[in-house]
Amino acid sequence: MGGEADVLIQLPVLAVLGSGKASPAELEAAESVGRCAAEAGWVVLTGGGPGVMEAACHGAVRAGGLTVGVVPFSEATSGYPNPWVRIPIFTGMGSARNAINVLSASLCIGLGGGAGTLSEVALACKAGCTVWWWRPWRLTPPEGGPTLPCRTFDDLDGLMEALTRRLEEDRPTSPE
Repeated sequence: MGGEADVLIQLPVLAVLGSGKASPAELEAAESVGRCAAEAGWVVLTGGGPGVMEAACHGAVRAGGLTVGVVPFSEATSGYPNPWVRIPIFTGMGSARNAINVLSASLCIGLGGGAGTLSEVALACKAGCTVWWWRPWRLTPPEGGPTLPCRTFDDLDGLMEALTRRLEEDRPTSPE
């Protein structure tokens, strides 16, 4: 073998975390994040469902990107996977699949969200995964507690600026 075609490139993965019942602002942000990641050559990974997950996948696919949906069910069901998931992974794990979402990512971005998003952020922080969270829950570790790899953003422009810089830093390149 040994030819150029045999060289594999591992693509960076952006996990987009957020609610299946998202606000219009969260949907718009998710679509922008998905598009931005795809344009930078990143794979967009979500929980595969509606809301933020669908909007992020939609943005990525419209920009020519690849999407993965880590679905909580063992087979397709209403809303899962959403129509923009290109690679569905049926886990049958329910919310336990949240660990797969965050541990598979180079970077996690949370957009608003409910208790499921909070659980993903907590799992990511515990594992030392980098999390950026737009419109986050307001939780603070106790004094003297661990410093968490979590950065929060209140404005979408700030999140998108930081995301664009980070995606470019880790843009996939072909080995020479």
